[in-house]
Amino acid sequence: MDEVKISEVKPDEKTSGLQFFESRVQAGFPSPAQGEYADTIDLNRALITNPAATFCARVIGNSMVDAGINEGDLLIIDRSLTPHDGNIAVCFIDGDFTVKRLSIRDDGVYLTPANASFPELRVEEDSNFQVWGVVSHIIKKV
Repeated sequence: MDEVKISEVKPDEKTSGLQFFESRVQAGFPSPAQGEYADTIDLNRALITNPAATFCARVIGNSMVDAGINEGDLLIIDRSLTPHDGNIAVCFIDGDFTVKRLSIRDDGVYLTPANASFPELRVEEDSNFQVWGVVSHIIKKV
């Protein structure tokens, strides 16, 4: 089972923004860049809706690679979001944290990996299980 390393997000009240290029960046054919930065962006404000309920986790393992979540990625997890079927969530099950897609069915709750090499996990009634938070953003190094 993949693990995640949990750490609390503590936004600094004196954060400085990064330069933000107002124009969209083409992923197809290049367009002329204007060379000027129109504004700044504060990533805490752009990515975190509820700081008091938001945490970060570093991914360990590769059970979610087909969902674009790779080892070393940083997840932003919002505990204030209500988990729904299909959400990618950080869950606590029988003493371990894991990140998986929630699958809520008539016959129970399943934790579904996004890698065919890993089995789906049915949450048994006697399991110590909690959806710890819903993944709201993935930050990756390229």
